[in-house]
Amino acid sequence: MLKEFKEFAMKGNLVDMAVGFVMGGAFATVVTAFIQGVFLPLLAPIMGGIDLSAIAYTVSPAEVNAAGEVVKEAAIVELGNFIAAIISFIIVAFVMFMIIKGMNNMQKKEEEAAPAAPPRQEVLLEEIRNLLAKQS
Repeated sequence: MLKEFKEFAMKGNLVDMAVGFVMGGAFATVVTAFIQGVFLPLLAPIMGGIDLSAIAYTVSPAEVNAAGEVVKEAAIVELGNFIAAIISFIIVAFVMFMIIKGMNNMQKKEEEAAPAAPPRQEVLLEEIRNLLAKQS
């Protein structure tokens, strides 16, 4: 069982997929930093000074006792963060689409460049034909 697991874990596809997950996570972190640090601040003046990350809806306010201590936290829906996450997802999805499209185009070019070998059946038939031609 251990041997089978080792063979499974060391297959090229599994290792490639693991590298893809790590790269995808790193790329998502970069995109999130770009959205939060560059894109949203540049978008705010266009939207009339609205900071997307500040958009929130308070479902229930915080409850405070007579001493001023918070007894129950406020329930807040942070719509701005959700919008930023959607923008981040769209960017990541678009980049992944472009990468896959580029890889598919490269693969098609490789397939077109390399002539396909004739099927084995045809090769055998040609050999038989050549042998019969020699006998005649």
